[in-house]
Amino acid sequence: MERIPCLIIGGGPAGYTAAIYAARAALRPVLLEGLQPGGQLTTTTVVENFPGFAQGVDANVLMSEMRAQAGRLGADIRGGIVSEVDFSGRPFKVLTDSGEELVCDSVIIATGASARYLGLPSEEKFKGLGVSACATCDGFFYRGQDVAVVGGGDTACEEALYLSGLCRKVYMIVRRDVLRASVAMQERVKAASNIEILWNCNTREVLGNASGVTGARLVRGNGEVFDIDVTGFFLAIGHHPNSEVFSRWLETDENGYIVTKAPGTQTSVEGVFAAGDIQDPHYRQAVNAAAAGCRAALDAEKFLKR
Repeated sequence: MERIPCLIIGGGPAGYTAAIYAARAALRPVLLEGLQPGGQLTTTTVVENFPGFAQGVDANVLMSEMRAQAGRLGADIRGGIVSEVDFSGRPFKVLTDSGEELVCDSVIIATGASARYLGLPSEEKFKGLGVSACATCDGFFYRGQDVAVVGGGDTACEEALYLSGLCRKVYMIVRRDVLRASVAMQERVKAASNIEILWNCNTREVLGNASGVTGARLVRGNGEVFDIDVTGFFLAIGHHPNSEVFSRWLETDENGYIVTKAPGTQTSVEGVFAAGDIQDPHYRQAVNAAAAGCRAALDAEKFLKR
């Protein structure tokens, strides 16, 4: 049976960066890309805030280049989804959806977190064409335009405030008659002159054409249906960490994010590390995930040398 010194699970910025560093350290890493090679970043278009690209870079090109770099340095990149793990003792055992069992001395988990969406067909249709789950990533493209943010918690308020500094007008679509955000955050939102809160509203449909989003059709609690004109439609209703398969063995927080021992990436099981959005509910940026992938590979290298 094949024995893998360093298994990396997840093919986004954290996973690919971990593979680059692990390969250069001669750890002979194997990387399982999972359902979405390139990770959540591939759901957007141009990335303008990743260092080193003065004119921005296409998200799929960026991920493709990271993948190629890891492969060139010696990482063994494979398809496959992890269906079960056994971290009860070393070596660790990982079972894939094809029935293959992998035996490994260290594991880096970089499976990320998935943004929650409303589940509308029109929302899916315009992903990357005006529908986004990351204002920090994509807000720059809507400077001087009208946009909408769905949600009423702290994250939604933060996104709305960020966009208010770039956009002409920001609608907040809130399904209740109150915000769930902290009092301080609520006050900041209500003080912003270009943020309008649409209370007791749900989105019925995202409107658009071949060029992208042109508006949203909303329905109030009293049944009134009306449209708003926006070119950007931002979801801020939370993220779901892709940690279910690991939660039996690893400590997670109340929201399912894997807990790591700062400042490193060590989880509650020695020899198992986590990097990127799977353990970071705060920043959710590609550059931060890449940095965590680097740290995880360095941590794994030190662990294996011990």
